[in-house]
Amino acid sequence: MRSDVVIIGAGGAGLVSAINAHESGAKVIVLTKEYPTRSQTCMAQGGINAALSNAGEDSVEAHIKNTLKAAHGLAQESAVKFLCEEAIGAVEWLDSIGVPFSRTKDSKIAQRTLGGASAARACYAQDYTGLKILHTLYDRCLSLGIEILDERYLLEFITNKSENKVSVCGVSVLNKRSGEVEIYEAPSVIVATGGYSKIFHKHTTNSSSSTGDGIASALRAGARLSDMEFIQFHPTALKNSSILISESARGAGGYLLNSIGERFTNELLPRDEVARAIYDEMQKGEDVFLDIRHLGEAFIDEELPQERKLAILYENIDPVSDLIPIKPVAHYTMGGIEVDSESMTNVMGLFAVGECANHKVHGANRLGGNSLLELIVFGRQAGNNASKYAKNVKKDENISLHVEVESEVLDKIRNCTCRVSFYEKHKLIGDIFYKNVGIKRDKKELIFALDEIYKIKDDLPLMGVDDKSKIYNNNLVEFLEFKNMLELCETVLLSAIARGESRGAHFRVDAPSENDAIFKAHSIVDESGRVSYEN
Repeated sequence: MRSDVVIIGAGGAGLVSAINAHESGAKVIVLTKEYPTRSQTCMAQGGINAALSNAGEDSVEAHIKNTLKAAHGLAQESAVKFLCEEAIGAVEWLDSIGVPFSRTKDSKIAQRTLGGASAARACYAQDYTGLKILHTLYDRCLSLGIEILDERYLLEFITNKSENKVSVCGVSVLNKRSGEVEIYEAPSVIVATGGYSKIFHKHTTNSSSSTGDGIASALRAGARLSDMEFIQFHPTALKNSSILISESARGAGGYLLNSIGERFTNELLPRDEVARAIYDEMQKGEDVFLDIRHLGEAFIDEELPQERKLAILYENIDPVSDLIPIKPVAHYTMGGIEVDSESMTNVMGLFAVGECANHKVHGANRLGGNSLLELIVFGRQAGNNASKYAKNVKKDENISLHVEVESEVLDKIRNCTCRVSFYEKHKLIGDIFYKNVGIKRDKKELIFALDEIYKIKDDLPLMGVDDKSKIYNNNLVEFLEFKNMLELCETVLLSAIARGESRGAHFRVDAPSENDAIFKAHSIVDESGRVSYEN
């Protein structure tokens, strides 16, 4: 099947890209391994930043300043400036297509303060902001007749190499329903597959689909990755389930308390600082709690209904009357596929947007409320630019032969004898990463983790799938996801070992200070696994 633009991923970034590519005149197909409404976008509960000044004085300049400060010197100022200047228009666009934002008494879009912000800047819809944005975008795509094909698992990006130039010409996917390989030809491909926090297994707020498939596939296609060591830990996940309790709870006035009822940090500091403060309390043997009891039942039910439901469902406590037991877990990956100012990778025609991409606006620590903003601003840009690019490219080769190639790879996996469980290895990796590649790191523990990853990679020939069927073989898909995560684990560790300093979400106890002379630059990983630094 051929189109102008193929989009991999149907979360917020993918759907915004699809809408804008379609409205730019391109024929668009969206492929997603699950369903659009299950995307990670729905977990962005707190709000989307824009300096509307509806809840007090604010400015685009202040938004820029807050973002750069949170990034610890690693954000690209021009990219941040573009993001923040486009924010007001992005929210107005969402409002125009029907996102049901919460409103002030005078009917303006309601805003709240999130960590690291100097003003109430996050536009919100109760504590369901991402979910309501996602559903509105999906409705918009359906109304425009944009083709969305679900249960298509990304296998590889198909590229053409000529005259020292690599360009994308399509993608291969596994149709989970039929078990068949399908090829989609397009001169422009947009990667919108989300982040890679699931390498932490149960120690993450992310869903089981956040396995970094698009990032790993892009690396194999020749794209560069950057800043892979920077993984943000959200300070407040439920202790037993790692379910996210939104920053909106702290933005609304929630307190962080230790076992003896003491507030031990400023709850609205940037996330890296709050997460480390909680980690330090836990290292002392303290339990840590989020307290929103003083906000009152009426306020909680109006502004934080989801947080109350989650606490009751997963912890069997009611935050109206009880403390919420919490812990920090992996939440957002700042690193990803390196893109330029047009959202294109170094592979011609291959664009990336959302959490899988690195637009250099988050640096070493993402400012709360900027993730939803990023996917709107750069999703609009990627969709428009991919459409323009496609109009100037002619079809120059038949890529249908890739069906046979990918089918043989999958058949080999199905026929492999499974002597080592990759599920057990994934759990082992998650535990190692949470302990050794988590909130605080040191070189010895990082090297130990890398050695463990190499041992697991050596055991890959002993791994396979027990399910030999073709139709709805989730066992096969999960094995492919595991291989992608294993590949990304190596890039994370190589980058974390090479960066011998502490910066934002990457905190090295053996090098606790920032070292601007050497490391005020982005780490770059190429397809050979080499780590270098570029400004």
